[in-house]
Amino acid sequence: MEAGGERFLKQRQVLLLFIFLGGSLAGSELKRYFVTEERERGFVITNLAKDVGLRVEELATRVAQVASKGNKQHFQLNYQTGDLLLNEKLDREELCGSTEPCILPFQVLLQNPFQLITNELQVIDINDHSPVFFENEMQVKILESAPPGTAIPLGNAEDLDVGNNSLQDYTLAPNSHFHVVTQRRRDGRKYPELVLDKALDREDQPELTLVLTALDGGSPPRFGTAQIYILVLDINDNAPEFAQSLHQVQIPENTPVDSVITTVSASDLDTGNYGAVSYAFFHASEEILKTFQLNPITGDMQLVKCLDYETISTYEIDIEAKDGGGLSGKCTVIVDVVDVNDNPPELTMSSVNSPISENLAETVVAIFSVSDLDSGDNGKIKCSIQNDLPFVLKPSVQNFYTLVTESPLDRESTAEYNITITVTDLGTPRLQTQHTITLQVSDVNDNAPEFTQSSYTLWVRENNSPALHIGTISANDRDSGSNAQLTYSLLPSPQPGPDAAAALVSINADSGQLFALRALDYEALQAFEVRVRAADRGSPPLSSQALVRVQVLDANDNSPFVLYPLQNASAPCTELLPRAAEPGYLVSKVVAVDRDSGQNAWLSFQLLKATEPGLFSVWPHNGEVRTARLLSERDAPKHRLLLLVKDNGEPPRSASVTLHVLLVDGFSQPYLPLPDAPAPERAQPDRLTAYLVIALAAVSSLFLLSLLLFVAARLCRRSRARSLAGCALPDGPLPAHLLDVSGTGTLAHSYQYEVCLQGSAGVNEFNFSPNFLIQDS
Repeated sequence: MEAGGERFLKQRQVLLLFIFLGGSLAGSELKRYFVTEERERGFVITNLAKDVGLRVEELATRVAQVASKGNKQHFQLNYQTGDLLLNEKLDREELCGSTEPCILPFQVLLQNPFQLITNELQVIDINDHSPVFFENEMQVKILESAPPGTAIPLGNAEDLDVGNNSLQDYTLAPNSHFHVVTQRRRDGRKYPELVLDKALDREDQPELTLVLTALDGGSPPRFGTAQIYILVLDINDNAPEFAQSLHQVQIPENTPVDSVITTVSASDLDTGNYGAVSYAFFHASEEILKTFQLNPITGDMQLVKCLDYETISTYEIDIEAKDGGGLSGKCTVIVDVVDVNDNPPELTMSSVNSPISENLAETVVAIFSVSDLDSGDNGKIKCSIQNDLPFVLKPSVQNFYTLVTESPLDRESTAEYNITITVTDLGTPRLQTQHTITLQVSDVNDNAPEFTQSSYTLWVRENNSPALHIGTISANDRDSGSNAQLTYSLLPSPQPGPDAAAALVSINADSGQLFALRALDYEALQAFEVRVRAADRGSPPLSSQALVRVQVLDANDNSPFVLYPLQNASAPCTELLPRAAEPGYLVSKVVAVDRDSGQNAWLSFQLLKATEPGLFSVWPHNGEVRTARLLSERDAPKHRLLLLVKDNGEPPRSASVTLHVLLVDGFSQPYLPLPDAPAPERAQPDRLTAYLVIALAAVSSLFLLSLLLFVAARLCRRSRARSLAGCALPDGPLPAHLLDVSGTGTLAHSYQYEVCLQGSAGVNEFNFSPNFLIQDS
């Protein structure tokens, strides 16, 4: 018999499956699957990949998920086969109670792109529960005067199954006085009524025992039994009667415990014990007995347990009024529970994508669903997030929402977002639920390195040691990770060669430290520029450039160099000085230069040694050699001066120069050596003639000497105005350009020398008028 029932069940499942497939082929978007309850965990419901139209490998790449209401995971998805499996054994009675059909909605969530597919699973009932009576033994009291046809309601049985598997009929063991009739309540429950077929006689048979059987419609059917004890009573001709046979009460679900819900009242026309009425619940269910309490004297019905509209919205309660003689009357109280907003909305998070790359628009951050157990406006929901965030909520189907980026994100501006989703119902008062999502923004290489300065100036003293650290440059990158790891390098110089920047300096690729590769010479190179690039390690890498100017600082590594008078000439240079020169007469000027710069090239002149001390002086700042006093006949005709030229460096460097000065009586009769010649023989005049000639020659000589001295004095004044100097040009050309160092140690102006020599008897006339010009460089 059990094998036949299983075949029947399988045939019915196959039939339902064909009906479902036919409906799907007819164009319904909502797919419904069927499974019988009590199937073991791992039972294959369907191949979801084929139903959705995807390949099996696409389920993983599109992050397929199966979501059920209320975070209950009834299903699991096999990513290797695409099968939809049961995650637990399903009990239809636990899931749906008396609701039929028992539908479990679920959604298939697909990402990249987002897609929501709604499906349903109908749990098919099997006949796994037998009808059960609330009372296994029932006692019924009937007056012996009760006429045939009298109907007496009996306690009903309950069957947790539904449909054909639920309670269908009541039967009574064969007897001669009663039969049973199956009646139906307003809520669909079936209860038995005992109908009197033949009048009773208490004296003949005061008690009867009957067996009541409740049958369901399963295959094979299940049943339950109860014993009915019939007590035949003596005549009590008036039974209690209720003022209202039906009481309908509406109470809010938040009504306080111990509140009086309603009061029932019945009256009996009899007197004495037969007229005393007491109240009691008639065959009440266990839930009713836990929720309500009835005062047997006053008929007040009190609430003893909090109501919950979401669990039970209506109670149908039968109340019996009995008199002392055993007669009773019945009424029905229907309690309608009114919903109040006592359930906050529920938010079920399906997926959260974190971290999310910056610079992406319209990216799905999270998928979630909302629900509320209340009804009406109390169950209507709205969702919101903070207004100052670059995100937007988009409603989907069946209370599903997607949280997407409204605009591209910038990690450098905000690296983390705390998004609070607020779900609020429309009840009074409004209830809300909040859920916070922490979203991390991952970095994209969208920022080039930035140098702390657009250009750098570094200073290094010449003659430095190789590999000297001369400075550090640095750059920052607003990105993170490898996108912010910087590498420094020198850009190639446009003019390659030994003096190119790449041959002079190098840079540490990690720290940005610059090093001099070799010793620098200020006199050869005062400054140079190099361009430095900072590149990150992103993909693709970004870079920026900065200009680095290296200034070479001078060191006192060059001694002064004397340009005039030249010290390497084959013949020494001799300056001519007339004996008639006044104090301060310019004898000569020492011209010197220093290849250094700044104070290292500030030259000073000093007279170290002279043939005649006190006769000459040197101006310390321009090197002019002048007479310090008037010349006398006692002064030697030749003088040798030793001068020192010193710079102002630290430590100072110096050079010496020797100057030869020749004293002359005048520029017209310079001192020139005459060749030795034998004196001619002269006749011896007489003594008187000789005296006369001598006297005449003396007078003439004095006259001529006075005239020459007058002319020489005029010429000396004129030459002093012209800054006359009597020295022949040195062998070899003078340097074409002389460096003017702060007006010291060089010839800052043009100088012109004129020398006129008049030979005496036996000497040819010699005119030397050299003109040379020393220009400032």
